[in-house]
Parts: sequence; structure tokens; C-alpha cells
Amino acid sequence: MKIIYDSQIFAQQEFGGISRYICALASQISHVPGVDVKIVAPFHVNQYLKDIDSDIVTGAYVRRLPKTGRVIKSLSAAFFGPIAGLMRPDLVHETYYEQHTSCRKVPHVLTVYDMIHEKFPESFWDGDAVTRSKKYAVKRVEHVLCISGNTQRDLLEMYDLPEDRVTVTYLGYDALPQTGVQARDVVGVAPYILHVGGRHGYKNFDGLLRAFAASSWLKANFRMVCFGGGELSRLELDLMSGLGQSATQVIHVGGGDDRLAALYKGAAAFVYPSKYEGFGIPPLEAMSLDCPVICSNTSSIPEVVGDAGEYFDPYDVDSIMSSIERVLQSSVRRAELVLLGRERCKRFSWKRCAQETLAVYRRLAA
Repeated sequence: MKIIYDSQIFAQQEFGGISRYICALASQISHVPGVDVKIVAPFHVNQYLKDIDSDIVTGAYVRRLPKTGRVIKSLSAAFFGPIAGLMRPDLVHETYYEQHTSCRKVPHVLTVYDMIHEKFPESFWDGDAVTRSKKYAVKRVEHVLCISGNTQRDLLEMYDLPEDRVTVTYLGYDALPQTGVQARDVVGVAPYILHVGGRHGYKNFDGLLRAFAASSWLKANFRMVCFGGGELSRLELDLMSGLGQSATQVIHVGGGDDRLAALYKGAAAFVYPSKYEGFGIPPLEAMSLDCPVICSNTSSIPEVVGDAGEYFDPYDVDSIMSSIERVLQSSVRRAELVLLGRERCKRFSWKRCAQETLAVYRRLAA
């Protein structure tokens, strides 16, 4: 059986959750006897492709320069069709949302990661274009994979699809490297709560800032450390100033996975205030490193976190504040969340994701 993953996401993402997922999936399935896996990305900008087995990848890395993104994407798509045709695959797994396919006559699978563009269009400058392309792609392919039951429910609610054309395949997560870097080396010794990733729009970082500022106890005893997502913006700094927060109370840190692992291990708790997620890998990363998780009670988050989190309503500042205080004021609750988290994160792995995905491939190819 020959499976091909198309070039779409690899021509767009240097780093990112979707390309990491496809690389993990392809790598896992490539070890299955009788299955030939190729990622056909004729021209790509993706860094993860450098780290997987070179036999899996067909294509060349090109450095993305300013204003070359559309050109790289178009060239990669133009070459994908002829190359894929020569390979004669049994199935094509599309990595993002394209209205048309250039490799016909075989079953196509598409992963839908979330319905965020439809639910929070104001958070995306290209929201309408992505939504339109997704709608065409979902209707066109033979089968759709969703990365959570919540995403599946939202998809079926918004699009007129037969339920038997949609399957849930949960994601895994990567164990972060522990290299000896300590949190104190990155942010000093003062206690902190941790936020990871994007902060715009539906990520609800402003709600977390307001909750933190509303608690005199939190401000007196903790800092907030933000990892990734870019430097704090002028709007965020202005909001902090208006809330009476100093530049030393909320800080941003960048760096690699070794620093992120150290921050999870050193944090008093990880807080995930997002209003919507298709899956949500950061809580699993936190659990795997014994960091208590405090998170929203919406979308797929409870599906992933289960009983291993302290929940709040992300639309209610008092609820966010109370949940954080409740955990940080109780060593018993923190210890309980750590133990529950250790067990919960064992349920999710790339191996399981690959096995469930391969079962769909085989059913379609047959």
C-alpha cells in the first residue's frame, strides 16, 4: 500500500502543529510492513522535514524570503500532481484545505483540525478564504479525519456530511527534551504561572491578564511567564498598564523545547485560557512534566484533559481567578493534579494516532 501526503502545509509552515502532526504520522506509519509512505513536497520551507527519514521525503528545502510565500506554495502545488501521478499511490492524505486536487483517481483523506475560522472569524485576516477552501475540500474528499470528538461535532453541525464519512483520530504529543536547563536559568527563582503559545483573539490571553490583575494574592505571590507566541504586543502592554501590572509581573520568554520543558517543570501551574481548541497539545506536555493544569471548560479541552485539570469558564474573569487561586493555595490539589496528569497523558501517543489513521486508510483503499 502506497500513501502520499501532499505539499500544502510544508510549503506554508516552517514550524507548527499541523506539519509536526503529519511528520509524526508519516514516520510512525513508515515502520509498518507493507506500507510505503511519501511526503511529496517538491519545494518546501518546513524545518521538521529535515529531522525525519530522508526516504520519506520527496522534495527540496528552500529558504523563504520576503514576499516569496505564494510563489513557493504555487510551485510546489504545480509539481505535486505530476510527481504524485508517477508514484501511483493507493491513497492521498491532504495536509490542508485546497478547493481542487491535482492527483485524481485514488481516494483522498483530509484532516480537519478545528472549526476556529468559522467560530472566531475576527481572529483571522484570511478567515473567509480558509473557510471557503475548507468547505470545498471537505465536500470533495472521500473521508475526513477530525482530531477530537468536539471538532467532529462542530464539523457535522456546520457542514452537511454523512457521519460515516468522518472519523476521530486523536493526536499524540512529543516528549520534550530534558537537557539539564533549569527554570531558574531562564526566569529566575520567583514563583510563576505559565502560559504557552499564541495569545490573540480566541486564545483569551486578555481574560487571563484580567483574572491575574483582579487577585491581589496572585499579584503578591506570583509572576506570569509567557512562552512563545511572539513578544508582548503594544496592545497587551497597554492593557497590562491599565490593569496596574508592571513589566516584571508578566514577562515573555522565547527559545527552544529545552527551555519550554524547564519552564513546565518549574511552574507552579500551567494555565490554558483558550475559548476554543481543536485538540490542545500544551496541556499534555504540561502533564507529562508534572505541571498542574488549570484550563477552560470549553470545546475539546475537557476531552483531552479529562479529570486531570482544574476547570474554569473562560468567559468569566472571576471563574478564571478563583480556579487559579484554588490550585495555587492547595498543595494537596496540586499533588492530586500531578498524579492524575501522569496517567491522563498516557492515553495519547503518535503510535495510537498512526494505528487509528492507518485503519481508515486501509478501509478506503480496499
